[in-house]
Amino acid sequence: MRKITNAELGRPSIEEFAKQRKTPVTVVLDNVRSAQNVGSFFRTGDAFAIEHIALCGITATPPNREIHKTALGAEESIEWSYYPTTAECIERLHDEGYRILAIEQVEGAIMLNEFQAEEGVKYAIVFGNEVMGVDQAVVDMCDGAIEIPQVGTKHSLNVSVSGGVVLWDFFCQIGLKR
Repeated sequence: MRKITNAELGRPSIEEFAKQRKTPVTVVLDNVRSAQNVGSFFRTGDAFAIEHIALCGITATPPNREIHKTALGAEESIEWSYYPTTAECIERLHDEGYRILAIEQVEGAIMLNEFQAEEGVKYAIVFGNEVMGVDQAVVDMCDGAIEIPQVGTKHSLNVSVSGGVVLWDFFCQIGLKR
């Protein structure tokens, strides 16, 4: 077995990536404190060709050294926008026809392994602050919630790890069907 070189991977340029069809998902980051977590979302978003990342509240925005350190340049390939509040972002996404889902442990949440993404639906997925999670006022604005099943003692994942788990699932369900 031989490791594949970067040259053999067939990676698209940023210009080619911009023209590719995207997984119909927008990530919303609700007051995420760590710029490195933000960078991780850019890198994961690039891997699964998501449409957009909305950075809200205290969430760091590019250009930022800590974002770049983790994103490895993916902050240049993924479209993003900034909103002073997550509520403003959610209102706009609702107006644009998105189905908005919080990734949170709340009453009535559907477990990720039971969630069935619908083809043709534009999804916005809200990830919350590292300590407080998705703000309750934001949860109240969402169309539903998804919970990642966990069986350990913490019932807590790093927000960027949660992003990888959830975005992989959406990519498998609707991104590969592009």
